[in-house]
Amino acid sequence: MSAYRSRRFALLACMWTLGSAQVSAQDPDRLQTDRPGRELLDLPAEDEAFTFAVFGDRTGGPADGVKILAQAVADVNLVQPDLVMTVGDLVNGYNTRPEWMVQMTEFTGIMDRLLCPWYPVAGNHDVYWRGAGRPEREHEADYETHFGPLWYALRHKDCWFLSLYTDEANPKTGERNFSKPECQRMSPEQMAFLDQTLKRASDARHVFVFLHHPRWLGGNYGDDWEKVHQRLVAAGNVTAVFGGHIHRMVHSGVRDGIEYMTLATVGGGQSGISPEAGYLHHWNLVTVREGHIAVSTFPVGAAIDPRQITEEVSNQVRALSSGLQLKVISSPKIDAQGAVDGEIVVEVTNPQSTPIEVQIGLESADSRWLFMRGHHHERLEEGQKTQFRALALHPRAGIDESLRFPVAQLQADYLGENVRISLPARSIEIAPRLEATPEDLPPLPPGWDLSMDFNGTTDALLLASDYLELPDGPFTLEAWLNAKSFGERTGLICKTEGSEFGMFVNGGKPSFIVHLNGAYVSAVVDTPVLEVGRWHHLAGVFDGKEVRLYLDGQLVATAPGTGKRTRNALPLIIGADVDSKGDTTSPFHGSLDAVHLSSGARYAGAFDPIARPEADDTSRLLLQFDGLVGPWSLDSSGQGSHPRIQGQPDLTRR
Repeated sequence: MSAYRSRRFALLACMWTLGSAQVSAQDPDRLQTDRPGRELLDLPAEDEAFTFAVFGDRTGGPADGVKILAQAVADVNLVQPDLVMTVGDLVNGYNTRPEWMVQMTEFTGIMDRLLCPWYPVAGNHDVYWRGAGRPEREHEADYETHFGPLWYALRHKDCWFLSLYTDEANPKTGERNFSKPECQRMSPEQMAFLDQTLKRASDARHVFVFLHHPRWLGGNYGDDWEKVHQRLVAAGNVTAVFGGHIHRMVHSGVRDGIEYMTLATVGGGQSGISPEAGYLHHWNLVTVREGHIAVSTFPVGAAIDPRQITEEVSNQVRALSSGLQLKVISSPKIDAQGAVDGEIVVEVTNPQSTPIEVQIGLESADSRWLFMRGHHHERLEEGQKTQFRALALHPRAGIDESLRFPVAQLQADYLGENVRISLPARSIEIAPRLEATPEDLPPLPPGWDLSMDFNGTTDALLLASDYLELPDGPFTLEAWLNAKSFGERTGLICKTEGSEFGMFVNGGKPSFIVHLNGAYVSAVVDTPVLEVGRWHHLAGVFDGKEVRLYLDGQLVATAPGTGKRTRNALPLIIGADVDSKGDTTSPFHGSLDAVHLSSGARYAGAFDPIARPEADDTSRLLLQFDGLVGPWSLDSSGQGSHPRIQGQPDLTRR
C-alpha cells in the first residue's frame, strides 16, 4: 500500500491548461425542463475529449516499490483512461539477463492488470547491463523482445503519441552514460524516424512526446535537445513533452507553444522531501480537448472507489472511530529525582463486528526515556482485546523542565471486504505516578504561606480518577479562594459531568452539588455573596441525608438528598469544571489554597475555618501549595494523590 495512504482524501492537483474550452450555445433539444431559469445553465462542450495517464519511474527504490506500482494501477483502473504511457525505468536492471527477466515479468504482470492498453518508454535502468557476458547492445534486444520498440508512434483519436529513446550508446565509443553530453545525442536513425512521424502526424489535433531523460534541462545532458525541440516547433501541433528520471515532479513551462513537464516516481526511489513540491509517488491524468489539455497529478493511493464505501462500511467505520479507545491499564512510578523503572500497560478493544488491525507503540519528546519494546501489531476480531506491555526506564536526573511523559500511539485499520480504511492516529499520554512527600520540598521561609494562582483560561490541576480514593457515603470538600473575577459559569473544584460532585462559583454565587441516585442534589446560593479580591472559605458537606454549603464557616444553603454517589472515570479538576472528555472548561480566575477533600461530614454547624488544616485519617486530598515537583503539586493527605499541573499556574504568597 502506498506510503501516502494517510493522505488519501487530499489530492495534490496542479492544473496546466492551454487555451479555453468552448461552451455550446443554448439548444432547447439538449436541455429539457418545464421550470424557469434554463438560461442560467450553460451546456457542456461536445468535442471529442479523452483522457490518458502517465506513470513516472518505478526503479531505484526498494524491492517492494512494486506494491506502489500496483496501487497506482488500481487507482487508474477507477478512472479508466483510454491508455497509460510511461516515461521509462520500468525495471531496476543494471544486471544480467536472468535477473532482468524476473524483474520484467514482475513489472509487466502488474501493468497487465490495467483495464486499458499501456505503452513503455525505455530508460537507462531498462537497457544498461552490469555483470559478465555483456552484449554489444546490452539489454536493448531484451527490451524490444519483451517490452516493445525502443522508439515508436501511436495514433489515437486524431492524436499521436510519440515515444523516443534517450539512452543510445555513444556512436564512437559505445559508452552509455547519461552524465556525459557526448553520450546524450540522438542517432541519425532515430532523428529520421522523428522527422517521418512528425510529417505523418501533420494533420493531428495534438502530438504528445514521451522520453526518459528530460534533456531540455541541459546540464550534463548537453544541448542535443535543441535540434529535437526545433523540429517539434516546426511541426506546429506538438502540445506537450513528458520526461522522467530525476524522481521529482517539475514543470518547465511552455516554450514556443510546447509544454515541458517531468514526472517523479511510481514506486521508484523517492526522497519524499516534500510531496507538495513534487517529491512523491504519483501519476498524471491528462484530459485532451480540442486546442488544449488539462493535467492533474494524483498521489498514489489517493483515488477512492466509492462503490466500496457502502452504507454498512460507513456506519461501521463511524462506530469504530467513536468506540475505539486506548486505555492505560498500568503506569510506572516516578520518584522525586525523576527515576523510573516500571511497566507500562495499555489496552485496546475492537468495539465492532468487523476485524481491525492495530499498531501500538510508545514515544516521548524526552529522549532520556528508554522503552524495552518496539511496536505491537495485531489483528483483532469482534470484541477481542489486546494489551501492549513495555518496560519504561528514565534516569535519576532530577525532575526538570525537560521532563516529558511517554505517549502511547495507536494506529488502527478497518478491515472490510475488499477494503482497508485507516483511521486517524490517536494517542494517550501516560503520566507516571509521583512517589514523593512534602518533605521532598525545600522549606519555606518562616511566616510564608503560598497559594496557587490560576489565570482563568488554561491553568488547572488534574487528578486522575484512579488516584482519588473517596469511598461512597458522607464526605467534605473545602478550600480557600480569592477571585480576581467571576465568569457567568465558573468551576472551582469539579468531578461532575452528570455524576460525582462539584463546587462552583458562578457569577460570585457559590454552589455545591452531589449526584445521588441518578440526579444532582444542589446546595445553591442565589445571590452573589463572594467578593473579588477577598479571601473566602467554602465548604461543601454531604452527611448522607443532606447536602450543605458553608461560606466563611456559616451555613448558607442546604438540600435534602440520600443514596449512592454516581461514579465516573473523569479526573478531579481544581481550578475549572470538567467536560465529558476529561478536559477543562469554565475555568476559575484567582487564587486557591488549602484544598481539602475528606471522607465523613466535618461540619454540622457554624465553625471557624482553619487557614492551614492538618491531614488526618479521613483526608483523601490536601493541597497546601508549599511547592512543586516538576509538573506536580504535592498532596499532603498521605494518600500520594498528587495532581498534575495544566498550563502555568503560579505559586504566590498569601
